[in-house]
Amino acid sequence: MVAFRSTDTSGRTTGLLLRCVLYCLLALGLIIVDKRYDHLGRIRRLLSVVAYPVQIAVASPFEGWDWFKDSVTTRDALRADKTKLEAELRLAQFRLQRYEALEAESQRLRALRDSTAGVTDRFVIGDVMDVDLDAFRERVLVNKGAGDGVFVGQAVLDAGGVFGQVARVGQLTSEVILVSDAAHAIPVQINRNGLRTIAVGTGDMHILKLPYLPTSADIVAGDLLVTSGLGGGFPAGYPVGTVAEVKRDPAQSLADIDVKPAAALDRSRELLFVWLKPHDAEPPAQSDKPAQSDKPGPAAKPAPKPSAIKPTTTAAAAP
Repeated sequence: MVAFRSTDTSGRTTGLLLRCVLYCLLALGLIIVDKRYDHLGRIRRLLSVVAYPVQIAVASPFEGWDWFKDSVTTRDALRADKTKLEAELRLAQFRLQRYEALEAESQRLRALRDSTAGVTDRFVIGDVMDVDLDAFRERVLVNKGAGDGVFVGQAVLDAGGVFGQVARVGQLTSEVILVSDAAHAIPVQINRNGLRTIAVGTGDMHILKLPYLPTSADIVAGDLLVTSGLGGGFPAGYPVGTVAEVKRDPAQSLADIDVKPAAALDRSRELLFVWLKPHDAEPPAQSDKPAQSDKPGPAAKPAPKPSAIKPTTTAAAAP
């Protein structure tokens, strides 16, 4: 008790413990009143206004130092940041372009797959590796060869239609001749009326010709040409091109007809090597066999017919 007692000049003893208890009770009462009725909120707000300049004065040196460091950033640091951001931007753009290329490639491959439904037995997709730069040849090199089952004369398509035929085969690569090559010809028919003819290349990737139709042929600009399937090289019904222009000269017996190829001969990167289904390749051979084996007895009769035709031709040739 001695620690909590003191003696004043009058000699009376003052109880420090009693005063401490009174102050604690007063503080507790103020806390309760402030909590329930917020009587001291206004006082605190006034005190915060008074203390705000002190807070500003205390924080100003640190904020001033930060501002000074930011303002004295060197030009080299800014250039380094700029170079880094440019590199990140280029990388992001490169990735974005790659994603777009992959999406376009996926769409092309899906179109190739859909275009072969119900027509071919199987197919293989190849990529164009090289383009023949010879002005008189329209050929490309593809990364599929004999190891993949590719053979000479095989039909090659793209997402738009007939692209060409295999001209030469290696073990790992093959050379494809385009339908626009001057040495290439393909049997076609007009989709509108079924008229059959042959489309030949001109050496120009944008033009094919129909050189064997007379001026009286029923063909107009806009007619769709499709493969006829004759010869067994190409599946029937595939688009070859669209008639672009028909020129009829009364002095000529044959019409001058330009055809725009259906395939993107100058843009396609993925090509489709197709194998025809057996029933697509066999009809020409089967149609001839029944005609010869239908009646074995009269087979002797057709033999004289060629001899009968022969004299007529020679007689016609004699004059």
